[in-house]
Amino acid sequence: MLLNFDRLGWWKYALLAITLLTAAFLLLPILFIAALSFGSSQWLIFPPPGWTLKWYGELFSDPQWLASAWTSFKIASIVTVLSVLLGLVTSFGLVRGTFLFRNTLKALFLTPMILPVVVLAVALYAFFLRIGLGGTLVGFVISHLVLALPFSILSISNALEGFDKSIEDAAVLCGASPLEAKIRVTLPAISHGLFSAAVFSFLTSWDEVVVAIFMASPTLQTLPVKVWATLRQDLTPVVAAASSLLILLTITLMALVAVARKVLKS
Repeated sequence: MLLNFDRLGWWKYALLAITLLTAAFLLLPILFIAALSFGSSQWLIFPPPGWTLKWYGELFSDPQWLASAWTSFKIASIVTVLSVLLGLVTSFGLVRGTFLFRNTLKALFLTPMILPVVVLAVALYAFFLRIGLGGTLVGFVISHLVLALPFSILSISNALEGFDKSIEDAAVLCGASPLEAKIRVTLPAISHGLFSAAVFSFLTSWDEVVVAIFMASPTLQTLPVKVWATLRQDLTPVVAAASSLLILLTITLMALVAVARKVLKS
């Protein structure tokens, strides 16, 4: 007989309690940050003595914060496009290819997901300093692309593996060229994988702080680096406001992924 939640007896209450405690452990810090961003104190004090939108006003009126946000958006957008394009080509090779060491190559592409980020950051920093890309936009894009590409490969590969290739072959038999069949038949069928790859690539770049700290320069800083640098100098609630907006964007995009996957698969 299959295990049923309603037949667990008192164990189901224990599991429910553990689930609620785990959710609280993960969500309470986020709620604290959001509350601090509306606090009237000039320091990060909880509970806030009062409520205000002053810190959001300071955030949006400070050119340095706006410049950092624009830099993050620009880098994340470029990384998203490159990650999806490279991930699409790579996924076709890994899923459709029959060459030797295919699984080994796939594992190699996924290495940045399991390698400690600080190790990867130090390696990229040392390499980019040698070739003159340290503190440049190109260096930022390449380093973030290394982190984002595995997510694209996973998302698109999973979508391709779930696609019936005989449909694409039927389009070729009906007169379409192999490229046309892939564009007009395969790509729409795996659009949910492409969308997931784009969102995860954007968020990987947008939220990245460790690699960004090594890549940053006095004139080129992303928003997470700006948050980190400000925290080291002053515990102003403006940091909480910026962090709350970062979290809000992440939650919004993740919700869009969940909705889009359901819509595109239906």
